[in-house]
Amino acid sequence: MVSLRCTTAHHSLLGSPTCLVRPRRRACPVVRAAVAVEAGAEAKVSLIRIGTRGSPLALAQAHETREKLKAAHSELAEEGAIEIVIIKTTGDMILDKPLADIGGKGLFTKEIDDALLQGRIDIAVHSMKDVPTYLPEGTILPCNLPREDVRDAFICLTANSLAELPAGSVVGSASLRRQSQILYRYPSLKVVNFRGNVQTRLRKLKEGDVSATLLALAGLRRLNMAENATAVLSVEEMLPAVAQGAIGIACRSNDDKMMEYLSSLNHEDTRLAVACEREFLAVLDGNCRTPIAAYAYRDKDGNCSFRGLLASPDGSKVFETTRSGPYSFDDMVELGKDA
Repeated sequence: MVSLRCTTAHHSLLGSPTCLVRPRRRACPVVRAAVAVEAGAEAKVSLIRIGTRGSPLALAQAHETREKLKAAHSELAEEGAIEIVIIKTTGDMILDKPLADIGGKGLFTKEIDDALLQGRIDIAVHSMKDVPTYLPEGTILPCNLPREDVRDAFICLTANSLAELPAGSVVGSASLRRQSQILYRYPSLKVVNFRGNVQTRLRKLKEGDVSATLLALAGLRRLNMAENATAVLSVEEMLPAVAQGAIGIACRSNDDKMMEYLSSLNHEDTRLAVACEREFLAVLDGNCRTPIAAYAYRDKDGNCSFRGLLASPDGSKVFETTRSGPYSFDDMVELGKDA
């Protein structure tokens, strides 16, 4: 293992990633209601419009958010109080090219951010690993739901593990992080770009486009499709993406009512772990052309344990570093920066 240290003198220019804030409660202003009209039905008043991508996984995350809001606030449990608004993003529309070739950062969030700033939605539900380290001015991300399992799943019809795949086998993945770690440990394998939602990738696998693929176990679980996992990779074999398994919910920074709703759902342990990992990514100025992985968690002693990885795309060079410290916001942001 190589200890990797990065200078941080320039960090003051970077600002704080993710608009990291402590969830706060304020007096409730009058709710600005939006009208949602359903075909053949009377107009209903929506207290909250949730913006999301339209993939099955994104919709599952939006529905999870809606159910948690309904459970926490009686006025939101009434029918029609929460509307889910599907927004197509650039990342959803261009599927035949690697993410890095079509712009990298913000491919799965920009159009949703625009809708939020324009007042067409009230909150935005994101997979945190898709969210750039800097939020658009006028938005804030005060809430993370409890984190799912961070590990990656190996999926294959002919082998039980990456180690069992014959030399020359083709593994499909759109993630440079996964590609580089696969090639580092198994240089005899071939990796190819492999995009699409979970269902599309599983179909392509069954049709023989690739020998195997890797998917986030969190996504499979949220879709009730975990049975498709051939094996679950340990974080030692495949370090996860920054914020993998975490759902983030954003709102406008001047919308105190939405901020209050979201603060009631926030899972602080997850928010702090995500903040630590995203600080690591921000200082490295990571993008879709850079294989970077990180994982922060509360260890058995209650402290933060952190592991970070930076690699070359072909897997020929992999640098790793570890840190530990108090499990508190300021300490964990500094820990990620130092790493």
